[in-house]
Amino acid sequence: MKYIGLDLGSRTLGVAISDELGMLARAYETFRFEENQYSLAAEYIKNVCDKERVKTVVLGYPKHMNGDVGVRAKISEDFKKSIEENTDIQVVLEDERLTTVLVDKAMISGNVRRNQRKEKKDEMAAVIILQNYLDKIAF
Repeated sequence: MKYIGLDLGSRTLGVAISDELGMLARAYETFRFEENQYSLAAEYIKNVCDKERVKTVVLGYPKHMNGDVGVRAKISEDFKKSIEENTDIQVVLEDERLTTVLVDKAMISGNVRRNQRKEKKDEMAAVIILQNYLDKIAF
């Protein structure tokens, strides 16, 4: 069973996908959309889920460091609802605190150029979000 992981921004959606066994996450792509046009991103994900035969999406849930739910987390909650409406896709919210920091540090230590980091950081954050979830459900 494959899973999709998402890192939702205001203009980008980083996407990761698991292998058929649901054990390993890999980068899929970065979907770009007009600022705050989340309905376009939701439709895109519904199409990807159909194409890849995915029934579970793991969406990054950007809580504040103290655990509070802010504006970005509310946007993720609304995005979850928009995907689940009229589909049989389950969306799981996964804590994403510090994923972007981890991605930036890993890419800097790997000597990835700044423009390449900017281009790939969202999908790499989605990989971390998805892999964290896959690791949790494996046990």
